[in-house]
Amino acid sequence: MTAAECLCKLSPGETLGEYALRLEEASGTPREKALEKLSGMLSVMESEVQNALHIPVHSISGLTGGDGCRYERYRVSGGSLLGEIPALATAYALSASETNAAMGRIVACPTAGSCGILPACVLAVAKVKGISREGQLLALAGAGLIGELIDEHASLSGAEGGCQAECGSAAAMAAGAVAQMLGGSPEAAFHAAAIAIKNQLGLVCDPVAGLVEIPCIKRNTGGVAIALSAADMALAGVESRIPFDDVVEAMNRVGKALPAALRETAGGGLATTKAGLAMKEKVYGET
Repeated sequence: MTAAECLCKLSPGETLGEYALRLEEASGTPREKALEKLSGMLSVMESEVQNALHIPVHSISGLTGGDGCRYERYRVSGGSLLGEIPALATAYALSASETNAAMGRIVACPTAGSCGILPACVLAVAKVKGISREGQLLALAGAGLIGELIDEHASLSGAEGGCQAECGSAAAMAAGAVAQMLGGSPEAAFHAAAIAIKNQLGLVCDPVAGLVEIPCIKRNTGGVAIALSAADMALAGVESRIPFDDVVEAMNRVGKALPAALRETAGGGLATTKAGLAMKEKVYGET
């Protein structure tokens, strides 16, 4: 299925989230059962975005930790340069990503390395804008549909397509979800998702010491900024001149063109800098 086909099959006034639930019903999963599963995921997301905000959480490797708590103190003090929603979402993304690095419970959406982007955006927008829980669940359903389309026509794996496949896909899912939550049309949601991917096209996957910590945690905050700005533009009526389906097709080609050193092997990029290699030696005792 493609985005274009989805748009043709939507009922009048139907959101991407509602359409995703309709597809679930057609495959044998009742709407209530699908919403129950999404509610369980949302509950985990609500926990992971709070987990590292007030008490420093450190990874097992010792390379990362404490930034979620540090940034939250800064945000609450009023020092942030960002607006209310982006600042809160940044704090949430750091918390979720640090929870993942510390082997805490998270929702991989679509992957563990990109787990902070979707929940940070959805929950920050929901809190500030007063979006109902049902609205949040439908947003997650719509995000899941966007992620499924990317997976079908490109990849969600950093080892296969670079970080564009992980943080890029997560940002697209988040952008589409936020656009839907705030009343955007399905077309606007796909424009938001396309804009988000375009802004991370070619993003490499170069985990220092092979761990999902550096630069993954801070790339989640970058994905948040891109997702929110993409959704904002789409809600304003700004369209992606390259349709979503074409953007995903380009993403697939770019991912295949990336050398293996830049696809989660820790064989290039930041992983092979002087500092990156020193961290690897610290963790494993080898260069």
